[in-house]
This record gives sequence, structure tokens and C-alpha cells, in this order.
Amino acid sequence: MCWTSLNFHVTERDMKDKSRFAPRRKPKRNPIDEGQFYIYGLHPVQAALANEGRVKHTLYATPNAIRRLEEEGAEINVKVKDVTPKRLDEMLGKDAVHQGAALHCKPIERQSFNGLEDAKLLLILDQVTDPHNVGAILRSACAFGADAVVTPARFTPQESGVLAKSASGALDWTPMIEVRNLGNAIQELKNMGFTCLGFDSEAPEELQAGGTSDKLAIVLGAEGKGLRQRTRELCDQMVRLDMPGPIKSLNVSNAAAIALFAATRK
Repeated sequence: MCWTSLNFHVTERDMKDKSRFAPRRKPKRNPIDEGQFYIYGLHPVQAALANEGRVKHTLYATPNAIRRLEEEGAEINVKVKDVTPKRLDEMLGKDAVHQGAALHCKPIERQSFNGLEDAKLLLILDQVTDPHNVGAILRSACAFGADAVVTPARFTPQESGVLAKSASGALDWTPMIEVRNLGNAIQELKNMGFTCLGFDSEAPEELQAGGTSDKLAIVLGAEGKGLRQRTRELCDQMVRLDMPGPIKSLNVSNAAAIALFAATRK
């Protein structure tokens, strides 16, 4: 190709705007490496700092947030970077309620069934995918003393700042157990002596206060479609929450809280 044959016209404006001829810069790398994320908010950060099983990298926090964490007895044993609220907004997004603190860390390794022999109360989530709901369920599970929350490996949210914030620290207090096949897991729990109680707004029986078994697993499905057919068939009993009002169903996280309250009443 002959260069003289090219129609290459440079205007005076082009010469002034030299940036048009500058080489393009490579996009900046995401500060969150693959498999890592930010936990934000004072309660979630404090719980994550106290969790010896979590790999932690750097705490980004304002001086006021550091002071509040220390007042609550948090042991800050990681590298700390002083940041402004505006900088945290840029890092996390303006919708993140960070309260001046964000911890860069790795997700916790999900546990197996090993160690559940002495468990008394479990929550099983059948394809509940909303991280807000899963976080709120974790919070209720922690508050009512549940031993763990069991989820399938697929169709369940991974650890994230949204989930951790919704759990308000429970992500680092209540174990999450991930299984490949939820049906097989329910059957294994039944073999271990658990009574599996499935919830459905149209079930014929109402939930009764007080546990019917020393080892209870509360099984909840996703909003809308509810429990899958095989999950229903494996449950020892299907029950509904008694709601006399015109609305007969609740958000799954609210249903979990009521079910836990009823199950733990003596």
C-alpha cells in the first residue's frame, strides 16, 4: 500500500486536540480481585474482623468509623487505609450504606454436613436467590440460635456486600452449608434424625407453636414458585402460617422469622 494514496487530512483543530492521537490507555483494573469483595457497614465489618475463619486484606474506613469500631470492642488486626465517605461512595456505589467502613476480604469457605451431628435447628433454602432475603434470613437464623443455613450450590447468591449488609453480621456468625443436590441433602438430614418442615401458603395444616421434634429443619422456597415438587415430597410435613388478613403470603425472610419464632417457643 502506498502512503500517498491515503486520504489523511489533519485539521488545525486536530492538532490542538492532541488527545485524539494519544494511545488509548488500558482500563483500570477492578480493585476487587476475582473471588474477593467488600463487606461494608459497622456491624458486618465488626463481625468479619472477629471471624478467624475469614481471610481479610484491608480495612477502608473514616476516622470516625474507626473510633466507633474500637468503642464496640472490634479488634482491628488488618491494614487500615484512611478514606473519606466520598471515596467509599466511589468504591462501593452511592446506594451502599457503608457507615464509613468497608473491609476488602475473601468469602468464607462453605461448610459441609460434617459437624451437624449435634445440630438441633436448621434452615433450608430452596433456590432463594435474592441476596437481601438470604441476608435477612441469616440475621433471623442467628437471632433465634439456628445452627446453620443450608443452600444448594446453584441458584443461590454468593457472598456480597449486599448480602453481608442485610445479614448485619450474621454472615460471619451463622454457618452456611452449600450442597450439590438439595433433595439428597434433605434425605441425609432425615437419616440423621431431623424432621423437615416445609412451608407453603396453601398447605392444609397450620404451623403450631413449639417444635414437634428435637431436631428440626425449616424448609423455605423462593417467592412466587415456592418449594419445588421433589422438595415438597421429601418434607415430613407441609404447613402454612396462619394469617387472618386479606394477604395470605409473606416475604420469605419474614416467613423465616415467624417460623423460627414459632419453632423455638416452648
